Amino acid sequence: MQGNAGDAKLAYIMIAERDNEKYSFARESRLLIVAKAKVWASEGWRVVITDQNGKAYAPPEFDQLLAA
Repeated sequence: MQGNAGDAKLAYIMIAERDNEKYSFARESRLLIVAKAKVWASEGWRVVITDQNGKAYAPPEFDQLLAA
């Protein structure tokens, strides 16, 4: 029986934008992606997290990801 390691994909993508800059980060851990997103948002970046289903979360909704 084969494992799913080859099928693994990163579940959460964070995009941060400010002025003419744009950064994207992908993580499997929602705890890590939410922590990173909160830091970037606190520094004035426009941040959105997208989950594996394509649902986007803005900063006021980040805690919903942690409760999932």
